[in-house]
Amino acid sequence: MPARRLPPLRALEAFMRTVRLGSARAAAEEIGLSPSALSRRISNLEEFVGKKLFTRARQSMQLTDEGQAFYEAVNPHMEALARAVESQSDNIALLRLRLGVLPMFGSQRLFPRLGELRKRHPLLHIDIDTAPHLEDRVGDTLDAAIILSRGPASGLHAVRLDHNLVHAICSKEVARNIGPDINPEAMAKQTFLVHNELPESFVAWKKANGLDTMSPAAIDHYDSGALMLEAAAQGLGVAIMHDDHLRRANDNRLTNLPGKPVESPYSYWFVCKPVSLESRPVRIFHDWLVRAGL
Repeated sequence: MPARRLPPLRALEAFMRTVRLGSARAAAEEIGLSPSALSRRISNLEEFVGKKLFTRARQSMQLTDEGQAFYEAVNPHMEALARAVESQSDNIALLRLRLGVLPMFGSQRLFPRLGELRKRHPLLHIDIDTAPHLEDRVGDTLDAAIILSRGPASGLHAVRLDHNLVHAICSKEVARNIGPDINPEAMAKQTFLVHNELPESFVAWKKANGLDTMSPAAIDHYDSGALMLEAAAQGLGVAIMHDDHLRRANDNRLTNLPGKPVESPYSYWFVCKPVSLESRPVRIFHDWLVRAGL
């Protein structure tokens, strides 16, 4: 049987980088080519596959539908090829990712699944950073981060990881004392636990439940979601948090107060600099995170 003709690998590299970076100019700079040289490589690939992968207008290149389908078909095999080379090489050093993670996401969602990632990519090692201001440090002391935000800053590659409802979470004893209905009189007697960086969750919950003008007995502020849940379980107040946090905590001391469903203003996001997607550690983690659906 005659050997299959391989695609032009340098042209394939030019194509993959252009798609991932979203810019032919950025891809050319990464590879060390002029924009015209990069365009020629992609033209060679188009000739090989017999399809128009990009439309070209002035200085921009836009992926066609056939180009998108080609990328989706080829990308998993490129990743598999890279993994195969890694597994057979004694000369490839450890892959190091500097990842910023909020402690609650780390403990509830990331760490229960990290073993899967290690089995697939044993050379990938992750330095975990839970210090504040994760988004501001992406591209500096962090390669990537998982943040809880109303929407990441422009200029970052961002993937939204979830949509949440806001719940009022408390101990079952506190819930019994409040009764079956949410009303201003009962709520005004409560202490509410609110995360420092998520104040709009409390505003949204009050508005949805007709409590806009309600002034609670006290509002205690926390910078740790885990401690908020524990404080609520101890009967210290009503924690305004996401439904996902309550579900994943699996703590039978806690319950959710009745009330209208409230969409959270905040979601978890994976963020990095667009150029960082060309870094293999970032790309491995990004692709695994999206596939795993954490």
